[in-house]
Amino acid sequence: MNKRHIITTLLLLTAMTMAASTAHTFSAGQGTFLLDGKPFVIKAAEVHYPRIPRPYWEHRIKMCKALGMNTLCLYVFWNIHEQQEDLFDFSGQRDVAAFCRLAQKHGMWVIVRPGPYVCAEWEMGGLPWWLLKKKDIRLRKRDPYYLERVQKFEQKVGEQLSNLTIEKGGPIIMMQVENEYGSYGEDKPYVSAIRDCLRSIYGENLTMFQCDWSSNFEKNALPDLIWTLNFGSSADVLKQFRRLKELRPDMPMMCSEFWSGWFDGWGQPHQQRPWKSMVDGIGTMLENGISFSLYMTHGGTSFGQWAGANNKGYAPDCTSYDYDAPIDEQGRATEKYYKLRELLSHYDDRGFPLQGGRKRNLPAVPAPIPVISLPEMTFSEFAPLMAEENLPESVASEGIQPMEQFDQGYGSIVYSTTLPETSSTSGDGKGALLRITDMCDYARVYIDGRLIGQLYRGNGYETMLRLPATHEGQRLDIFIEAMGRINYSQLIHDRKGITERVELLTTSPQGHQLTYDLRQWQVRLLPIDYGFVQTRKYKTVNGKEGYYRTTFRLSKTGDTYLDLSSWGKGLVWVNGHCLGRFWQIGPQQTLYLPGCWLKKGENEIIVMDILGPTQPTMPGLTRPIVDSLRRNLLPRDAVKQAATKAAAPKPTPQTEGNDAAPGAKL
Repeated sequence: MNKRHIITTLLLLTAMTMAASTAHTFSAGQGTFLLDGKPFVIKAAEVHYPRIPRPYWEHRIKMCKALGMNTLCLYVFWNIHEQQEDLFDFSGQRDVAAFCRLAQKHGMWVIVRPGPYVCAEWEMGGLPWWLLKKKDIRLRKRDPYYLERVQKFEQKVGEQLSNLTIEKGGPIIMMQVENEYGSYGEDKPYVSAIRDCLRSIYGENLTMFQCDWSSNFEKNALPDLIWTLNFGSSADVLKQFRRLKELRPDMPMMCSEFWSGWFDGWGQPHQQRPWKSMVDGIGTMLENGISFSLYMTHGGTSFGQWAGANNKGYAPDCTSYDYDAPIDEQGRATEKYYKLRELLSHYDDRGFPLQGGRKRNLPAVPAPIPVISLPEMTFSEFAPLMAEENLPESVASEGIQPMEQFDQGYGSIVYSTTLPETSSTSGDGKGALLRITDMCDYARVYIDGRLIGQLYRGNGYETMLRLPATHEGQRLDIFIEAMGRINYSQLIHDRKGITERVELLTTSPQGHQLTYDLRQWQVRLLPIDYGFVQTRKYKTVNGKEGYYRTTFRLSKTGDTYLDLSSWGKGLVWVNGHCLGRFWQIGPQQTLYLPGCWLKKGENEIIVMDILGPTQPTMPGLTRPIVDSLRRNLLPRDAVKQAATKAAAPKPTPQTEGNDAAPGAKL
C-alpha cells in the first residue's frame, strides 16, 4: 500500500469514527422528550452491569434491543467501585463506561442513575460499608463528611462517563438525581446539593430528573428537574400521573420504574406477577405518549455478598434477582418477553405507533447461552469452621464493637470471652440467659466448642438464649454471620456483628438477681475473600459446619445451576468467583453458575456452610429451584423467643462484669 492509500484509509477511518460519535441533542419539550428536536418516547430496559457477568453484557443488551427497547437504564453502584475509602476501581466487571459503549454499539441510548443511593435490593442500597466506621455519620443527609465523600465518588464516575453524554457523541441522554428520596425524608437542600454536584461534573445541558412515588413526589421536587414516578404493573397508570399532570402539565411524563415483577426474600414465598398487567400498563403508557423504564427487564444475580435486605424487621434478599422479569436470571426469553415484544413491534424506534396495524421488523432474539448439567459432586476435603487452626489471630477489644470498627465490611466475626460461674440453683441444669443487643444478623453460640444455640435477627429480633450452667473460666464463642445490609429507609445505618452489648442474666447462690456485662473480648474476623477460604486447613471430610472443597472436570462449558437443597447456610465459590449466598429455608435452593466462569478441564468449588449439609454432595441442574420454601428450618431457639423472655429474671441494680468492674450499668 502506497503513502496516498495509507492517508486515504486513515481519513476514511477518522470520518467513520466521527460519524459514529456524532453529537445529538436531547431535551424536554412541551409534553414530550425531544431527540434531535423531534418527539421521542423513551422505552427503557433497566439492567444492572454488576448483576451480569461481563462476558454476557453484550448478549443481554442485544436481548433488550430485540425486545423493542430504545434505551438502557442503569444504576451506578458506589460500593462496588470504592470498596475501601479512596481506592476506586472501574476495571473489569466494574467498567460502567464499557457497558455504556456496548449499548451505543447496538444503537441504544442510556439513562444513568448514579445515586449516591440506589436501593435496588443491593447491599446498603449501594452505599459503601466504610461510611459506618464514622459512628455519628448521617447518611443521605447534609452531613459534611458524607457529602464530601459523595462529591469524590461522583467526580470519579464523571471521569468515566462525562465524555459519553449525548452532546459529546455518547449514548447518555439523561441522569437521575438521588433516588426515591421521598420515602426517606424531606430535605430539598440535600437533594439540591446532589443536583449541584452532578451539574458541576456534567454541565448544564444534560437532562436531569428525579424519581419518587405519586404519593410523595412533591416533598422534594425541584423546579428545574424532570419529575418522574415509580409504580408497579398492577397500578392504574393514568391515575398515577393525575397529580403530576396538574402541577406540570407541559412536562414530559415518564414512569422511571415500572415494576415487571418483584424480588425474593429468604423465608418468604417466591414472587411472580402476571404478564398481562405488565403489557397492558406499557400499552397504556405508549398510547398516551408516556415514557417508561421497565424495572427489571433483566434482573440477573446479586453475586457474592451484594444482596441487600428489606426493612420489614430484617428481611434479607435472596441471591437470585430474577425479579420475574421478561429476561430471566440466566438470560433466556420468557413468556413475558414475547408478549411484550409483540406489543412493542407495533411501535417505531421513537416510541410512536405504526400506521395501519403494521409491525416493525425487530432484531432476531439472540440464541440462549448453552446450558449443561454437571455430574453430582462429592466433597472430599473439609476444614472445620471453628477449629483454632482455621481461625485467624484475634485482636483484643474492650467492650463490644461492630465489625466495621475492625475494618471489615462483609463476612463473619467471632467474639470470644470467658464466663463467670452461673451454676444452676434449681437442679434443672440451666444457667444464665445470654442477652445480645444488637445482633446482626445470624448468631451461633458455643461454650468450650459445643454448640448451645442460635439466634436470627429476622425472627422479630431475638436477643436472648438460655445457656446451661457454666463454671468460671469456660470459653464463650459467638459466631456471627453478617448478611446483607438493609437497603431501604432510615435503617440503612446497618452495622454488623454486635453493636451494643452482651450480658448474662442469672441468679447468685444467695438468690440475688445479677447482670454480668461482658466486656473483655477477643475478636476474630472471617472475610469472604477467595484467598481466605482457599487457604483454610483442609482434611478428609469428617465434620459438619465448615469449608468444603472438591474439584470436577468438564469437557465442555455452559451455564448451569448448583443444587444446594441438602446444604445449610453459607456461600459458594467456583474457580474463585463467589456465586452468592444459599440458605436451606428457601425459596431459592439453587445458585446460578455462569458458564463463562467455568473452564474445560479441572474446576474448583468451595462451599462455606455454617450449619453443615445433610450430605456433602451437590448435583448440577439445567433449571433453577426458586420456589421451595422450608420455613420450618429457621432457628428453633429464635422461634421460642417469647417463652425465653417470660423466663428471664428481672435485672436489679446489683450488677457485675466479667472484668469485675464495679458499678457496671444494666
